Amino acid sequence: MSDTETLKADLTRRIAEAGDLAALEAVRLEALGKTGAIPALLKTLGSLSPEARREQGPALNALRDEIAAALASRREALEDADLEARLAREAVDLSLPPPPRRRGAVHPTMQVMDEMIAIFAEMGFALAEGPDIEDDFHNFTALNFPPRHPAREMHDTFFLKPGPDGERKLLRTHTSPVQVRSMQRTNAPPPAPWIASGREPPIRIISPGRTYRCDSDATHTPMFHQIEGLVIDRDIHMGHLKWTLGEFVRRFFELDSVVTRFRPHHFPFTEPSAEMDVQCEVKDGEVRIGQGQEWSEIVGCGMVHPKVLENCGLDPDVWQGFAFGFGVDRLGRLKYGMPDLREMFASDVRWLAHYGFSAFSAPNPATGLS
Repeated sequence: MSDTETLKADLTRRIAEAGDLAALEAVRLEALGKTGAIPALLKTLGSLSPEARREQGPALNALRDEIAAALASRREALEDADLEARLAREAVDLSLPPPPRRRGAVHPTMQVMDEMIAIFAEMGFALAEGPDIEDDFHNFTALNFPPRHPAREMHDTFFLKPGPDGERKLLRTHTSPVQVRSMQRTNAPPPAPWIASGREPPIRIISPGRTYRCDSDATHTPMFHQIEGLVIDRDIHMGHLKWTLGEFVRRFFELDSVVTRFRPHHFPFTEPSAEMDVQCEVKDGEVRIGQGQEWSEIVGCGMVHPKVLENCGLDPDVWQGFAFGFGVDRLGRLKYGMPDLREMFASDVRWLAHYGFSAFSAPNPATGLS
């Protein structure tokens, strides 16, 4: 029994002196491991007499339990101390600034579209929208496209599979179908929201949205954005169109004055038709509006063709109007110096970080928008 008491005192001292979990584990293996001191003593019970076994057995079991309890208690104390040390070592200094986080940016196309909408809204234009998937009537026929016009062919238009009725829908090639629907709406209830009373014009709308054509190069993309405008009223003439576009260009490019010119052109839905150019300078691959001796085409326009008015239920002898169409992406490219339109749809966050706009920036003095 004296040997048992000596072993107990020695193990208890070593457990108390263990400074870390590794040292404590070494004591546990020496005391309770397969080849440890206590299991070795328990194995000797078989060689003892029954009287000695009855005396030594309970004492050794009690020793084993006491040492196991002491080990568990010391392990818990060491783990608590280790946790406290880690908490002190890994504490967060809340006085430090947080690490920088990547902020999102407004896409240049959306920024330009917002700027354009704000300018035309101040001119009294209302916003009108329509479906991206159109039928042949609204996209072509109502706009005076002849049956075999090249724009109807597959090389320029995305046609869908024929429906049960045999009709082929298509992805709209322009936002002009919105103008058709707007003119038709004036002839049927309920009245359009921009009409003060009755079901007749005037109409003054812009129709922004996505458009689709089979075309792809540095200045064209299969999907792009347009803003088209339509004005229908009595006694409308080209002078109204010229002033509207000139005023818009001056405000959009933030110039006190800008030189423009109109060139004769042909569109099936306008007569006469024109393209408007702005004076510019091309230097180091960048187009600078309002200076130089070169010209850049930015908008197609003209007086609404009488057949278009008739197709939409309006009397061309009473109502006249003009229409125009801007490429939003192309205007953004000109204003903000982006060399390739295709990069605007490449989903490259590095490009967006460079050309994107902060949603919290100061208002643009020309438009009042951020």
